Amino acid sequence: MRYTLLFSIFLFITFISCSKEKYSTTPSLAFKNVSTTELHSGEIIIFTLSFTHKGDLSGNIFVQELVPKCSGNEIDSINTPYDIPTFPASENQKGEITVTYGYNVAGYSPITQPQCSPRNDTAIFRFVLKDNKNHVSDTLSSPPVVIYAQ
Repeated sequence: MRYTLLFSIFLFITFISCSKEKYSTTPSLAFKNVSTTELHSGEIIIFTLSFTHKGDLSGNIFVQELVPKCSGNEIDSINTPYDIPTFPASENQKGEITVTYGYNVAGYSPITQPQCSPRNDTAIFRFVLKDNKNHVSDTLSSPPVVIYAQ
C-alpha cells in the first residue's frame, strides 16, 4: 500500500511537470505558415513564425533566401537582419513574428528578380532568431517558394 501511494505521487508530479511549457534562454523558433508558395510580380509574401523565449527577446531575426538549383550554383540573395518587434516584458515570452517581402511592390522589403533567368526560381527561406545576449535559435526553413520570372 505504501509503495502504491508513493508511486501514485511520483506519477502525478511527473505528469504535472511534463505538461508545462518549457522556456529556455535560447530562443525557440517554429514555422507556422506562408501566405503563398507561388509568387508573381506585384505580390507580397508573408511568413508567420512562432517563438518562445525565457527573458527579454529584443534582438534580430535573420532571413536568408536560397536558390539551390540555379545554374549549378547556390544563390544567396537575401541575408538581412530585421529588428524584432517589442513585446511586453515578462519572464517567459511566447508570440508570433511576421516577415513580409514584396516582389516589385513599393513599401516592402524586396525579393530579387529570379536569378535563373529566363526560368523561375524555386527558393527556400531560412530564419534564425538571435536575442540581445547572442543566444541563437536553430535554423528554420520554409517550404519551397516558386518566384516567377516576369
